[in-house]
Amino acid sequence: MTTPLRLGIAGLGTVGVGVIKIVRQKANLLAARTGRPVVITAVSARSKGKDRGVSLDGYAWEDDPVALAKRDDVDVFVELIGGDEGPAKDAVEAAIASGKDVVTANKALLAVHGQALAEAAEASGSLIRFEAAVAGGIPVIKALTEGLAGNGITRVMGVMNGTCNYILTRMQDAGLPYDEVFAEADALGYLEADPNLDVGGIDAGHKLALLSSIAYGTKVAFDGVELEGIQRISIEDINQAEELGYRIKLLGVTQMTGRGLEQRMSPCLVPFDSPLGQLKGGTNMVVIEGDAVEQVVLRGPGAGEGPTASAVMGDVCDVARGLRLPTFGVPAAELEEVTPAQSNSPAPYYLRLQLLDRPGAMAKVTTALGEAGISIDRMRQSQHDGGSAPVLIVTHKTQRSALTAAIEDMQGTGVLENAPVALRIESV
Repeated sequence: MTTPLRLGIAGLGTVGVGVIKIVRQKANLLAARTGRPVVITAVSARSKGKDRGVSLDGYAWEDDPVALAKRDDVDVFVELIGGDEGPAKDAVEAAIASGKDVVTANKALLAVHGQALAEAAEASGSLIRFEAAVAGGIPVIKALTEGLAGNGITRVMGVMNGTCNYILTRMQDAGLPYDEVFAEADALGYLEADPNLDVGGIDAGHKLALLSSIAYGTKVAFDGVELEGIQRISIEDINQAEELGYRIKLLGVTQMTGRGLEQRMSPCLVPFDSPLGQLKGGTNMVVIEGDAVEQVVLRGPGAGEGPTASAVMGDVCDVARGLRLPTFGVPAAELEEVTPAQSNSPAPYYLRLQLLDRPGAMAKVTTALGEAGISIDRMRQSQHDGGSAPVLIVTHKTQRSALTAAIEDMQGTGVLENAPVALRIESV
């Protein structure tokens, strides 16, 4: 009889429970597709007695995930704990040291320690697979490492955090302010324990760094990702963007340039009739551009029990089939040291100012833009009753460095009530 592939699962939250369900309910299908049975032999979590809606009968229990990672009856260590330090890191390192393969959904761990873990895995003959770490149920890692392996990747971009996309589309559809929708998302359990991981763009930035490494054959460089969250997006921005024919999305973009690797995660305006502009709720989308394939658009659920467990099991099935690839697509020793480059490709920008009602205030703003070499495409001032007026400016194409210089000059004139909101208008 064919030898079963034996899993040890650390972390029995939503995704871990989803994996157990798939292994139990799809046992015959998994065996038919991989050529061998896939079974769970042992599990670990913080509480053994918690009611998770699935029985753990028949599985050995370990209080310590490191002990689970070292068990002789575990072939693949499935890490679903999360976090870039602590038990998750210790257990993954223990599994690799024991020569076991690792399947993980932990984007933070790989974004921070990916290079060291990849080197250790290759030295021990182990695999690290992490499809579930990026874009939930979308098989974007597999697409880059396998289906598009014959392409020179020119750009990768996408919406990679379902919580932020939920907040922005809920604001759009219901006409609600950011603070109200944020509280709603929190009540629904959509936010991380530290909400800034979501709304600050950090979670999505981790994912972007992993995609960059695979796309360009570089060492993971999360420190080089320019991060800007959605906290300052107002309902006024949502409405103004709609009037201009755009939607606001937290958009990740990575591309290799002659100056180095650009990686940015920031709110942008995208055309409302584009695939990204039509993206609703918690759905994710990744757009990959290659020199041979041109453009591929991948769309699907970015989180949740079923989609993320599906991605985990996709990796498990590849291990069962004997597919063995380097962690980031090429051997870790061949990954190039990346030179971070500030995103500076020209684009039009949306600029919202709260201008104090003083003589010559508008002239000072336009002078600052002109001295930075920025021309104005459109400008609108809304009616106001107080001591300041909202002003909307859409620029012609300019570099972000020029706009930053202009904003600094404006803030030095004393005519702005607060810091402007500046959003890139992205071509997609």
